[in-house]
Amino acid sequence: MNQPTPAIVAQSAVRRLPRWALLLLCLAYVVPGFVMRGPWRANDMEAFGYMRELALGHTSWLQPQLSGLAPSMDGLLPYWLGALSLHALGWLLGPEMAARIPFIALLVLTLAATWWGAYYLARTPGAQPVAFAFGGEAQLIDYARAMADAALLALVACLGLAQLSHETTSYVTQLGCTALLFFAAAAMAYHPYKAAAALVVGLLGLALSGAPTMAMLFGLGGSLIAFTQHSWGDNPGRAHDQARLWAGIWLAATVVAALLTTVLGQWVWHLVDSGKDLDTLLQLLLWFCWPAWPLAIWTVWVWRRQIARPSYNPHLSIALLFALVPLIACLSSQPADRALLLGLPAIATLAAFALPTFRRSISALIDWFTLLFFTAGAIAIWVVWLAFQTGFPPKIAANIARLAPQFEASISWPVVAVALAATAGWFVLVVWRTSRNRAAIWKSLVLPASGATLGWVLLSTLWMAPLDHARSYEFQMGQLATSMQQNQVGQCVLTYGLGRSQIAAVRYYTHVNTALLRHSEPGACGWALVDADRWAGDHNKKLRQGWVEVSNITRLSGKKEVLILLKRSDMATTP
Repeated sequence: MNQPTPAIVAQSAVRRLPRWALLLLCLAYVVPGFVMRGPWRANDMEAFGYMRELALGHTSWLQPQLSGLAPSMDGLLPYWLGALSLHALGWLLGPEMAARIPFIALLVLTLAATWWGAYYLARTPGAQPVAFAFGGEAQLIDYARAMADAALLALVACLGLAQLSHETTSYVTQLGCTALLFFAAAAMAYHPYKAAAALVVGLLGLALSGAPTMAMLFGLGGSLIAFTQHSWGDNPGRAHDQARLWAGIWLAATVVAALLTTVLGQWVWHLVDSGKDLDTLLQLLLWFCWPAWPLAIWTVWVWRRQIARPSYNPHLSIALLFALVPLIACLSSQPADRALLLGLPAIATLAAFALPTFRRSISALIDWFTLLFFTAGAIAIWVVWLAFQTGFPPKIAANIARLAPQFEASISWPVVAVALAATAGWFVLVVWRTSRNRAAIWKSLVLPASGATLGWVLLSTLWMAPLDHARSYEFQMGQLATSMQQNQVGQCVLTYGLGRSQIAAVRYYTHVNTALLRHSEPGACGWALVDADRWAGDHNKKLRQGWVEVSNITRLSGKKEVLILLKRSDMATTP
């Protein structure tokens, strides 16, 4: 027999969160960060560079390369998606926005799969709240819908989701595929065909996105959970046969994913020393999953008796599987934050299951902390924006000038209007939340989710121009393009010491073909672009011989980078 549930929920507490409000919140969270900017340095620019090469037909779809270099980020699927979208929509939206469309869809998929996954987990018998002696307890569908709303709010509230989910990288593809697998595990007892499709797509997609090991662990874990179930959705009598059938389906899909990964040579390992910096990891865990992780820990504690009987409580065993695998990967692999990103949907769902056990005083504490934290953050964002627009306060303005040198401030009134509307909406929401409305189970997560969205909207509107200036290559590449035009550089440039993202930026912004200097034939190209530090530190006289400096282009924001444009000495007198 299953243990009595710790959830105590009245029907009055599971009223529906208005769909228009939830959709508006998701829209405000998804769109900002994907628009009004160029590809940012490092992963974002690198991924865009490979997508562009594929779309132009300059490289193999099975082994994409950029100037002879393979991607530093593993996986094929994200590059395929971006390249196909760029090829189909580039003429309409421009190459940058076109490449982002699949990743916008993946973020929407993540939010939707989390909602539906939490919904079906909350419908399981072990998740139901205590039945009252005289009735009035929450009804099954209403309770499941309210818990799904809470899980989605908890996911949006997680501080670590915002930036990483708005990149065009393999990590967003991994997140979307993990959310699909989470949905498949939750829905297999209710919608077998939809769950089977999500399972196959999720496992294959995760394996082709650079995380085949995690795909195998999720697949084997899902098979084990299915095999051990003693209840099966709304029809407990079918549990025995369905459990074994679904265990086989999970196992078969895992084998297919493993075979495909092997055929395409996509097995990768990023294990690190187990003695990695624990302080840094602890800091990452504290802020990245905030505010969901304290609620998730509370769920593990108050539902501990149910966790000890996983066969009767798939709402806990499934959520724990999809939270613990990324957590272990975070502790044992790099990059840690990207691994932890995949656990956010499950951690948010665990956080939602804490709400039926909360006392009103705890909910009030969450509300007041959230109100103060995000209100102070919004005020700080506005103050900084006013500083770089007006120069007052002078100290803040000086710091901005140092972080974004050569940036010229200007006011875009439509952008300011969006920021003002978001800020006004926040204060209206605060008034509503602090009023004496009937308590809904999801009410404690409205302010955290809305506050995180407010902060993201303000950063993506008021701060986007200086952030884009500091984090993109557009300004530096514009200077380089001017220098190349003045010196009549042809269509061929050799590179030395440049990273993949820099090479991608050079090819995109200056429209030249590049090749690695070390691997080039003598006399193959008369121009070279080199990193100043790497060039000065290279003692290969034969490599350096025969080149003269034409100009240098300095990137002052972020990590200082100096690029030197070189010309072969035998061309120095050529007009």
